[in-house]
Amino acid sequence: MTTDGLLLRPLRGVPAIKEGADLAQETLDALDRTGERLGAGDVLVYAQKIVSKAEGRGVALNSVCPSARAIALAEQTGKDARLVELILRESTDVLRQREGLLIVRHRLGLKLANAGIDASNVDAGHVLLLPLDPDASAARIRGDLRTRAGVDVGVLIIDSIGRPWRM
Repeated sequence: MTTDGLLLRPLRGVPAIKEGADLAQETLDALDRTGERLGAGDVLVYAQKIVSKAEGRGVALNSVCPSARAIALAEQTGKDARLVELILRESTDVLRQREGLLIVRHRLGLKLANAGIDASNVDAGHVLLLPLDPDASAARIRGDLRTRAGVDVGVLIIDSIGRPWRM
């Protein structure tokens, strides 16, 4: 897709990302498979979920022991107390709670529903937390790509997490 001189292309051939994956290498391998090459000034956009997966931010809910506060909030919201415990651990403040919803200020400063914790596209009984430091993750991927491909590119880590008030 082209928009005012901007060319947007999905990167095809990327495998399912697992914990410990080297995202720079996965990117370069996928580019090789498709015959694409990085150019100076290109910007690569990574979904937060694959960064979280690569960085081992998955949590098995059965490993979580909920606190009394998590249990009380779970009763108010109808959420799993173990999930609420993780939401509290990832947050600095609960901004709003009601049936089915917890809006919090995440430790990264973002206002998010459920602290951005996601249970989609992960094993049953598991959830995925946001990266510990997405800016550092992006800088690391960018540096690895510069070292291995010899080209300076931009790296963004994004997702649709900024919609806490939609409900």
